Amino acid sequence: MEDYLVKALCYEGSIRAYAIRATNTISEAQKRHDTWSSSTAALGRTMVGALLLGATLKGEDKMTVKVQGNGPAGSIIVDSDGSGNTKGYIKNPHVSLTLNENGKIDVKGAVGTEGIFTVIKDLGLKETFSGQTPIISGEIGEDFTYFMAVSEQTPSAVGLSVLVDPDESVKAAGGFMIQVMPGADEETIDFIEKRLTEVPMVSKLLEEGNSPESILELLLGEKEIEILEKMPVQFKCTCSKEKFGTAIIAVGLDEINAMIEEDHGAEAVCQFCGNKYQYSEADLIALRDEAIKNTKEI
Repeated sequence: MEDYLVKALCYEGSIRAYAIRATNTISEAQKRHDTWSSSTAALGRTMVGALLLGATLKGEDKMTVKVQGNGPAGSIIVDSDGSGNTKGYIKNPHVSLTLNENGKIDVKGAVGTEGIFTVIKDLGLKETFSGQTPIISGEIGEDFTYFMAVSEQTPSAVGLSVLVDPDESVKAAGGFMIQVMPGADEETIDFIEKRLTEVPMVSKLLEEGNSPESILELLLGEKEIEILEKMPVQFKCTCSKEKFGTAIIAVGLDEINAMIEEDHGAEAVCQFCGNKYQYSEADLIALRDEAIKNTKEI
């Protein structure tokens, strides 16, 4: 089944809601980084959350989410944009902890309960916008919720879920984000809060065949939802040999000369997608010539 995100308005515009199925997207990340269950769930939840948050942006705008906890998984960095594209990596992909007390993947144990949660928005202006909150649980969904309330001043409920099979493959992944707008009445808020405690985890709903639309219906009531947009989502990295070449030029002549004289070539590996780019000695000489030219022009 295809991965996609839906945007909706509910209760006469007083509630804004998003839901996503991202099983293929997270599966692609798992394969590229060879992640084990706890790392897969931690990275996957962060990517799903970044896609939901990215859906609030315009198409060309971009966002980076950083989860820097004190757990064995290390830092998680995810990029997303307003067009449904995402990529991400986790410092230690090989974390597979025993199940937690609820019989679920121990994401909190992998991420840690102390650290910093950061969101950086690039809205095409001269400067980026950055917000930062402490990690409050390490479960990722609660950390997104806390960030939205404190940094974005938007009361929200964020649910993120990744189901991993015993062979480490991703069985289901998705999530939702419900935002309370000015004018929402207490009766509506109380109803949604009650439904949030009653509805099963998103990954379970997806595994059972529920669509993002039906997940919103379960959470908010079938008659209350106006779907505004359906947007495909996917793992997409924009790395290229040319971009890494620019990065090699930036390291300076001494480093480039060392690559030429000592290694007679170089390999660049993208952290986000794992793609590898080879640079022959001739490639490096051309990059060195360009670096020299740039220095003279300055």
